[in-house]
Amino acid sequence: MSSSPASPVNPQYRQLDALSDIWAIAAQSFGETVALIDPHSQPQQQITFAQLAEALTRFACGLQSLGVLPGDRLSLFADNSPRWLIADQGCMLAGAVDVVRSSEADPAELAYILENSDSTVLIAENLKTLQKLVPFLPQIPLKWIGLLSDETPSQDYGVPVYSFGAIVTAGESADLVQPLGDRNQLATLLYTSGTTGKPKGVMLSHGNLLHQITAVPEFLSPQVGELALTILPTWHSFGRIVDYFLLSQGCTLVYTSIRHIKADLKDYRPHYMASVPRLWESLYEGIQKQFRSQPASKQRLVNLFFRLSERYIVARRIRQGLSLDLLSPSPLQTLGATVQQITLAPLHALGDKIVYGKVREALGGRFKLSLSGGGALAQHLENFFEIVGIELLVGYGLTETSPVLTARRPERNFRRSAGIPIAQTELNIVDPQTRQTLKLGEKGLVLARGPQVMQGYYHNPEATAKAIDPEGWFDTGDLGWMTPHQDLFLTGRAKDTIVLSNGENIEPEPLENACARSIYIDQIMVVGQDQRSLGALIVPNLEALQQWAIARNATLPAAALGDLPPAPAAATVLNWDSPDITELYRQELIREVKNRPGFRPDDRIGVFTLILDPFSMENGLLTQTLKVKRAVVLERYRDMINGMFA
Repeated sequence: MSSSPASPVNPQYRQLDALSDIWAIAAQSFGETVALIDPHSQPQQQITFAQLAEALTRFACGLQSLGVLPGDRLSLFADNSPRWLIADQGCMLAGAVDVVRSSEADPAELAYILENSDSTVLIAENLKTLQKLVPFLPQIPLKWIGLLSDETPSQDYGVPVYSFGAIVTAGESADLVQPLGDRNQLATLLYTSGTTGKPKGVMLSHGNLLHQITAVPEFLSPQVGELALTILPTWHSFGRIVDYFLLSQGCTLVYTSIRHIKADLKDYRPHYMASVPRLWESLYEGIQKQFRSQPASKQRLVNLFFRLSERYIVARRIRQGLSLDLLSPSPLQTLGATVQQITLAPLHALGDKIVYGKVREALGGRFKLSLSGGGALAQHLENFFEIVGIELLVGYGLTETSPVLTARRPERNFRRSAGIPIAQTELNIVDPQTRQTLKLGEKGLVLARGPQVMQGYYHNPEATAKAIDPEGWFDTGDLGWMTPHQDLFLTGRAKDTIVLSNGENIEPEPLENACARSIYIDQIMVVGQDQRSLGALIVPNLEALQQWAIARNATLPAAALGDLPPAPAAATVLNWDSPDITELYRQELIREVKNRPGFRPDDRIGVFTLILDPFSMENGLLTQTLKVKRAVVLERYRDMINGMFA
């Protein structure tokens, strides 16, 4: 069990009862500093803190003028933009509760959320989003509909439809009726995307969100005017709370997307960015692609520097007491690590001058640190970005915890950990069956308690009672253990554990992270419930695989080539079940699994199948935070998986 002390923060924020009151303070403190930049809107948008406070006040007045009352639910189905933030915080300023979800979500899911949340108003991103919901609207009693666009509808939707401009105009001659502040007042409903079943409405209060704003300075202390790229969905708890916090500190947010991120990194040179592991994997693969395009002699030099620098950072971690492999090094081990670090330091510095500095420049050159959440970073990503000098601080939490429970600190960036608990947060590691507290260092179920834990699931007291016990402990569903310094290490999801036929329990995520280190593997999901051994579904890295084939005077099947490098005219076409390809992947899996710390024979992946359709949000196999929907993948590929083990 653990708790963390509070850290200094703007004292005015500690006095607030409503999150939306932050913006008046920010406008007074930061005034003409630019708050928001949307470089990809037409025309490009740039909004100062003073303009932001005025805009959301006018929007709140517009809502009130159109009949929105304190406590009303407003469904906001839209994606990242300055207008999303204005609508979100304008809604809270008016005393209402916003119900947020992506405009790209399935229409049936949006309709369910709209109805289940008791929303009386729908605010859609545009007419395209609204049109998707037309079949469901007659069953939902709405007062009116708003748009974040300035479009004018050409059909009758049964209730009035107001454009963004019309809502603002409705509030121009009105005075804001400030609702009574209460930290326990419901602020927002976030519906979990989940992997199975109906989404559940997570009830977060103003106090839940304000706790996060005042706790984040423990690990992130930005300066006024520093830039941050915002790429995570702002309707998701992690992206949302990071944006709130950075703005509360006077930072400038630049909206970007997967399509534009590489250019925006170079053009805006951000100091900060919040992201998920999949994004770092994508950036890593882009850098590796550049390395692979270099002449063979240069590739050998780059690889040599990385091998030496990996030994350097491993020695440094031991000396700092931040090595998972040597949690309590002896004086002799510490001395040996110190000698190795000193010996390798000049070579690491040379690698930094020749190679690593160029990587940092490609990512903007000004990163102070970046926050990563939504899952663990694979070890090869941890090593790579530490070597090149990009500080990644991993945090952990859930939608139900607003979301942050733990985070690494710059002064204690313990790689592979989820960090230590933030202010006023308690963790308890218990036996999953008996719920008895385990000894320090023993693996069990992670329970959490603190001011950030949700009020419950909306209209779902049974699910709430299962998630939060009478003493206030929230069941995270995650398995993990803690060090004497309170670093939390997660080992997997309790419900994702694979139980082999011999009774051995296997956590798939660490194995997947290890195997993803292979340049020939783009995505992987480990399977094997009730089987004698593990198997895997593998999405291959086609570019790396084609280069491997060309080196053997071969090529991949034509349907897979696309923009891949051309093969020699006389190249042999390798089918996907070719013995050469099968042996390549078998050896890759054997090597990466064996190189994983704590390897045991049951970790071996015996059978596998290559699939060419990547896991994505578009095909329903990834959540909005880019986590694999295991249950959905298992169902979709059920016959293929059964065939592997037949």
